[in-house]
Parts: sequence; structure tokens; C-alpha cells
Amino acid sequence: MKFTITLPENHAPTTIRDLLETEWLVPRKVRHFLRMRKNVWLNGEVALFHQEVVPGDSLTLVLEEDDYTYQEVIHGDKTLVTPLYEDEHLLIVNKPAGMKTHPNAPDESDTLLNHLAAYLSEQNQRPYVVHRLDKETSGAILFAKNPLVLPILGRMLEQKQIGRRYQAIVHGRLDKNLTINKKIGRDRHDRRKRVIDERNGQQAVTHVTSHEVLGKQTEIYCVLDTGRTHQIRVHLASIGHPLVGDPLYQKKSAARLMLHAIELNMTHPFTQEEISVTAAPGLW
Repeated sequence: MKFTITLPENHAPTTIRDLLETEWLVPRKVRHFLRMRKNVWLNGEVALFHQEVVPGDSLTLVLEEDDYTYQEVIHGDKTLVTPLYEDEHLLIVNKPAGMKTHPNAPDESDTLLNHLAAYLSEQNQRPYVVHRLDKETSGAILFAKNPLVLPILGRMLEQKQIGRRYQAIVHGRLDKNLTINKKIGRDRHDRRKRVIDERNGQQAVTHVTSHEVLGKQTEIYCVLDTGRTHQIRVHLASIGHPLVGDPLYQKKSAARLMLHAIELNMTHPFTQEEISVTAAPGLW
């Protein structure tokens, strides 16, 4: 694997060592291999780790196939992949409702990750999971296309540098904006479900904006400060406004769960380009 990255104009001067270790989060073992094999090039010449890099410099890394491990998956159907944004490092796609993000068993072949493996095989690349959406949820979801960018995207997600907005339809009239701050934990009686657990649960914060009251239902938008499993579903159910069509937290009342990851925005970690996508058509 060979990657060439040109540092953007607003990048602060730094050393190659600090760039690889602190900013790009290249694992220590891989950094050692890069240095010993002389597999780091600066502006076309073999580089030393103490050398300084500045905006406009071109850095090339040559990674061996076995430097990073990859769990192979069965190739699915590439025609089921709907890209919203793509470059050599990352891919944002529109996940259909009813499709799992990734397989839980080696013989599964009908998840989004399986279909992405087929789609990217033509580019001699592989998909890496950055985050997930519930099977019943549709919309924008981000994947890494190589192991170099994967830990960087993971850190960006943890530090809330990747923004996501969800569209949902809930039962009842919800005509005000609010923030739900309730801890979420596992349901002891049903391993599929989560519950509000203020004593032992994990912190979870959901910001809710009411958009339109539709008779006995309301269209809302949600932004999360945290990314707990089933967070929106559990939080909305806890205040008496469960999601329409939710098979777990409300009697199913629609053909699908009315939850859609409608927007995703971020700053590209290498180019500093502002990326903003909308996953159409949403719930309408």
C-alpha cells in the first residue's frame, strides 16, 4: 500500500515523527517498520523521522500488506452501494433501512460491509468500519478505505469532530425543542434492548428539534453528543414519544423504523477540505 499526501496550506510545521505518531496515529510497530525499511519519502526523496515538514510538502508512505490486519468478509453485491462522497481515503454511503452495517458471523454476506467489499475490490481497496447504524436505520454512514486513515477517523468521532444529524418521526405532539440527558444501559431481560439506567448506564445526550406536527405524529431532528446503542430510540421512548415503526421500543406501526441519518459533515483529516453530505430522500 502506497499513500502520498500533500500537507495543506494551513498545516503547522512539524517533524515527520510527530506527524506520524501524534497526528496520523500510525501504530508504533508500523512506524518502526517504516523507519527501518526507509519507506517514508519527502518530496520524492527518502526521509528521516527528524526532518521537518511544512505546508505544500508531499509525504509518501509505503506500507506492507501485513503491517495491518484485516478481517476478510464475503463479497456481496456492489450495486447495492450508494456513494455520497468518495476519495482515496474515505467513503460516505447511503445505507438502506433493513440492512446491517457489518456481519456478526463469517458466513454472512448481505450486510453493507459485504457490499462495500465487492464495490472496493475493483479499486484494490477494502472497507473499514468507523461507526455503525442500526439495521433498521437508514442514511449517511462513514467508512475508511485504508488502515492509515481509520484511527484518525475514530479519534475524530470520539472528539465530536464528525457531525451527524438525524431525521425522525415520533408518536404524539412534540412542539418544543429539548435536550434529553439520561444514562443508557443494557436491558437485563432482553439482550437486544437498551434502557434508561441512571445508576449504572453510560452518559447519553440527545438534542431534539421539533420540525413539524403531523396530526398525531411529529417530524423531528436529532443531534447527538454521544453515540450509545439505540440512543435516539431509547431517549425518545423515555419521554413518551417513541419512534414510529420501532419494532423494539414500541408496537410496530409502520413498514420501517422512521429514523434516518440525513446529514454528515466533517473536515477531511488530510486535505482539510470541508465535507458535507445529505442522504436523500430521507423519510418522505
